[in-house]
Amino acid sequence: MQITSIGHAGFHIRTSAGSILCDPWVNPAYFASWVPFPDNSELDWKSLGDCDYLYVSHLHRDHFDERNLRENVNKDATVLLPDYPVPDLRRELEELGFHTFVETEDSVKTTVTNDKGSLDVMIIALRAPADGPIGDSGLIVSDGETTCFNMNDARPIDLDVIDEAFGHVDVHLLQYSGAIWYPMVYDIPRKSKANFAAQKRQRGMDRARSYIEQVGASWVVPSAGPPMFLDDDLFGLNDFGSGVDGADETSIFPDQETFLEQMRIHGTDDGERHRGLMMVSGSVAEFTGPALNEVSHPYAPHEVFGENKRAYLERMKEKFAPVIAADKATWAVDDGEPLLPPLRDLFEPIMAQSDLICDGIGYPVGLVMDDQTVVLDFPNRIVREPKEGEGKYRYGFRIAPELVRTVLRDDEPDWVNTIFLSTRFTTWRIGGYNEYLYTFFKCLSDERIAYADGWFAEAHDDSASITKDGWELQRRCPHLKADLSKFGVIEGDKLTCNLHGWQWDLPSGRCLTSKGHELRAERLDG
Repeated sequence: MQITSIGHAGFHIRTSAGSILCDPWVNPAYFASWVPFPDNSELDWKSLGDCDYLYVSHLHRDHFDERNLRENVNKDATVLLPDYPVPDLRRELEELGFHTFVETEDSVKTTVTNDKGSLDVMIIALRAPADGPIGDSGLIVSDGETTCFNMNDARPIDLDVIDEAFGHVDVHLLQYSGAIWYPMVYDIPRKSKANFAAQKRQRGMDRARSYIEQVGASWVVPSAGPPMFLDDDLFGLNDFGSGVDGADETSIFPDQETFLEQMRIHGTDDGERHRGLMMVSGSVAEFTGPALNEVSHPYAPHEVFGENKRAYLERMKEKFAPVIAADKATWAVDDGEPLLPPLRDLFEPIMAQSDLICDGIGYPVGLVMDDQTVVLDFPNRIVREPKEGEGKYRYGFRIAPELVRTVLRDDEPDWVNTIFLSTRFTTWRIGGYNEYLYTFFKCLSDERIAYADGWFAEAHDDSASITKDGWELQRRCPHLKADLSKFGVIEGDKLTCNLHGWQWDLPSGRCLTSKGHELRAERLDG
C-alpha cells in the first residue's frame, strides 16, 4: 500500500485494487482564513484526482473543497459515502457531477470491487450535532495485506469495532491539533486567553495520544494539523515554533513536529522504535503490512518547522496574498441596508421548529454588526431590535456585516462552518459554553434542525457504571457518550473527558463546561 500525504487531512491511498482520494483540500477556506500547512498548491492535482474512489469525510471546507473537486477530480470515481442522518454531503457531491456512490452502513465492513480487484472498507460515521456539520467520519481500508485507519479529525467513541472487523491496524492517520475559535476570539484578558489556549492545546494532544493507545497501530502519521493563517489580521494565530519545546504555548495549533515530540516524551512508542512518522504535503510512504518499506519527502521537513517556520510562513504570506485578496473580492458588499429583516426571515422559522434547542439556549443573544445590533430572542422565538436599557447580553457576537451579508446571499445553512471557523469575529459570554447555541448555528435548514432537535430529545442510557480513581461513575459521558473508562481523567474532585475537554465536579455531578449534562458519580469508601 502506497500512502501519499496531500496536505492537512488529505491522503491518496494506492493499492493494486485501486486508489482512494481522501479529503483533497487545497484552496483557502473559511473566508480565506485557513490555508493548508505545509503548502500543497504545487501538487499535481489532476493526477491525484484521477482516482478510482473518492472519500470526503464531512462537509467542513478544509475537507470538502468544492473548487478542487469540481476542477480536478474524476467524476466517474466511486464515492465512499458515510452513513449520515441528512443527505447534504451526497447532494453537494451530486451537484458537482459525481454519480456513483457506495452507501456504507455505520461501522460495518463492506467490500468494494472494480476491474482491478477488491478492497475491504469501513466508515465509522459520527452523527451527533456536534460532529462536523451533522456528521464526521473515519475510514478504514484494507487491501488484504495492509490496514490503514484514516481517522482525520473524527472522534469515534467505540474503536473495538475496528479490531473486530480488521484486526491489527498498520497505519493510523490521526488528527492531533485544534480546529476551533476558542479562546482566540473571546473578549477576555490576554493572560487568561493564553492560559486557556495552553490548556486546550494540551488537551487536544492528550486526546490524540489516547487514540494512539487504543488503536495500537504500527505507525502513526500526525495529520489534519494546523492551517496557516496568512491574512494580516490573523497571522498572529500561527504557532511560530518558539518556546522551550519548539512550540508556541499560547497557540492552540501545535504542528506535526511538536506532536511527534509529545509522542516521544509521553512514551507512545513501541519498545525502542518510535512509531510516529513525519509526512508533509507530497511525502510518499510504502507499507507492506506493519513494515514501512520506504518514505520519501519532496523536501527536508525541517525546512518548514522549528526555527525555520516563521520564515516559511512569511514566504507563504507573500505567495498567497493575491489569492486571499481575490477571495475577499467575492464577499458581499456592505450596502448599509438593515440586516434585521433578512435575519428574521432566516432565523425565526428555524426557532419555531426547535423548542428543545431554543429552551437549551435560554436567553437572548446579541449580534453586533458595526452600527447594527440584532437580538436573537430564543425564549420568545423572535428576532428583534434591542430593547431600551437591555444591557449586555449573556452571549454575543461582533461580526463584520459583509460576512453576514455573504452567508445570507449564499443561503449558507451553517455559520459555524463559515463565519466562526474563520475566526474573523469576536465574542463574549457570561457563564459556560452553550452547546445548543452553536448547534443552532450549524442547523439553519429544516432537515438539520429537525434532526438536531430530535437528537437532543433522545434519552441516553447512563445505567452502566465504571470505577475509576476512587469513584464509581456512569460509563458514558453525558455530552456525547464517550467511554469514560478510556477518555476520562480524574484530578482531585474534577473529571475531564478528553474527547472534547468537557469537565464535571464529581461530588455534585455538575457540568463545569455547559449547563445541564449532569454526571452520576459517587465516591467509593476507603
